[in-house]
Amino acid sequence: MDAGLLSAAPKRTNAKYGLAASVALNALLLAGVGYYSMSSNVGAGITATRSPMVGNAVRGVQQIANKRVSAEMGQKILSQSPKAQMLVNTGAITNKLMKQGLSMEQIASAVTCQKIGGAACQEWYGPDRALWLGPFSEGAVPSYLTGEFPGDYGWDTQGLSADPTTFAAYRETEVIHARWAMLGALGCVTPELLSKYSGVPIAEPVWFKAGSQIFAEGGLDYLGNPSLIHAQSILAILACQVVLMGGAEAYRVNGGPAGEGLDAINPGGAFDPLGLADDPDTFAELKVKEIKNGRLAMFSMLGFYVQAIATGKGPVENWAEHIADPAGVNGLTTAIATKFTP
Repeated sequence: MDAGLLSAAPKRTNAKYGLAASVALNALLLAGVGYYSMSSNVGAGITATRSPMVGNAVRGVQQIANKRVSAEMGQKILSQSPKAQMLVNTGAITNKLMKQGLSMEQIASAVTCQKIGGAACQEWYGPDRALWLGPFSEGAVPSYLTGEFPGDYGWDTQGLSADPTTFAAYRETEVIHARWAMLGALGCVTPELLSKYSGVPIAEPVWFKAGSQIFAEGGLDYLGNPSLIHAQSILAILACQVVLMGGAEAYRVNGGPAGEGLDAINPGGAFDPLGLADDPDTFAELKVKEIKNGRLAMFSMLGFYVQAIATGKGPVENWAEHIADPAGVNGLTTAIATKFTP
């Protein structure tokens, strides 16, 4: 809300008590915003474009907005509150905003957004979402990119997604690659971190060299522990990957023991045992987080590939050397791939 309005002095009349009922309602508004913004036990029902915190606050205010408060109750709230003047000012501001056509839900949303700020009130969907050129995006966003899907910033300069069928295929491909990239990036750095900083005895912690251990005497021990996975046959590993990965993908796309008629990208059900997507507000936000982190992971994996060829070292070792000597060890000093022979 406008800071100038918050500091404005009320009229010296009986307005103090004439606003009593409004003050009581706004006390409920503030309490509702505070309580419901922190509550996760609120029923779904609002299309998610902002954070669940904002949606919870709005739903909470919807539940109390129709309550009628007497002037006596308003006066009682004023007499018991150490911030009575603030409540009076808030009541005056709310009345003014409602006369301008704003609903209690819109006011609650604005109050919550101003309270928590930042990305929580960012629009991720629809025409008001952030676009790839920011304030210069007018005329640069194709008409078929409407903000319906997560991660849509209006960028398709080559028109690759103009055809709806192709667009759907690209969306599915991007999400699947993003998920594998996030798992891959984690798998690339974890063994190296454990070996370098925790002393875990891993025979070969560098990700692009680890596979060669399958041909060594004794085979490959996952994370250096033979009781986890003790792989001795590359054919057995290949067979396991085909069965496990192929089976999971087949069920995801075509249905099966995990369920029928599942969404190909977000099947839910048995694929969401923790129920993370049960709340639609949370689900909408998680899809945005997934695609943003997945895109970052795909770029990270590309960086891992280039680093491996250019330096012959893993990402953790490259990072440690760069931190120790940023000017002497960076992308410019190792631009020519000469240090690694497969």
